[in-house]
Amino acid sequence: MQICRFNDNRLGLVDGDKVKDVTSALDVLPAQHYPLPTHDLMIANLPHVREAITTVAKGAKSYALSDVRLLSPIANPGKIIAAPVNYKKHLDEARADPQIHHQNQIAEIQRVGLFLKATSSLVGPSESVTIRHPDRRTDHEIELAAIIGTRADRVTREQALAHVAGYCIGFDITVRGPEERSLRKSIDSYTVLGPWLTTADSVADPSSLDLRLTVGGEVRQQANTRDLIIGIADLIVFATSFYTLMPGDVLLTGTPEGVGPIKPGEVMDATISGLGSMRVEVR
Repeated sequence: MQICRFNDNRLGLVDGDKVKDVTSALDVLPAQHYPLPTHDLMIANLPHVREAITTVAKGAKSYALSDVRLLSPIANPGKIIAAPVNYKKHLDEARADPQIHHQNQIAEIQRVGLFLKATSSLVGPSESVTIRHPDRRTDHEIELAAIIGTRADRVTREQALAHVAGYCIGFDITVRGPEERSLRKSIDSYTVLGPWLTTADSVADPSSLDLRLTVGGEVRQQANTRDLIIGIADLIVFATSFYTLMPGDVLLTGTPEGVGPIKPGEVMDATISGLGSMRVEVR
């Protein structure tokens, strides 16, 4: 199943080049009062929401996907966790290019660990990336994003993927410079998720997905998730050894080689096999 959020926070079921408005399926969510939960309610109740979607989709109004404004499929992640330099060839290029490393030590992911991005940096593909520091180099980074579906604390490798609700395409946009990663990557609009959530049961093998990113029609990044230094299950094990993951938390699994600068007016097109494609404008 592929589920999107579109227009004015509507819930959609993706069906080919159409999207069915299944917003009424959200009526199954429990009522909440202050203080609100620090996780995503829809993802926490996804099995019930999916059942409701199946029922209401039969008579739902349809729209052309090309006519809707796609938002992030996850509305309220408690955490956005990211894996730095998790492809060997990207590690090599980061160490070789002074415009990337800025005299920072670029160490292996096993040494530097994961980092967190501000949830305020999250947007959907139709909301665009807005360059905050036009005087500095800002780079694109395509990544597979895994969305946590159930509470996960100190899990084993065998348990890890059972905690994943689904997958989507992610952008981890970064401004280059000497500051810490979390600062440079947490700028408003510098985390893009889309075009929709593909539920885990629809992804046969997340460790064998092709990634492709073009900018203005030029291929910039192209790889397969089999090339990850630390795979998805082991990343979840790593993350949950430090903190509890909750429904809706986002795990960005790392970007392959080919990162490069983007400028206002350019358009990024990203595809991950089985997950769809998304177009994101740069402003």
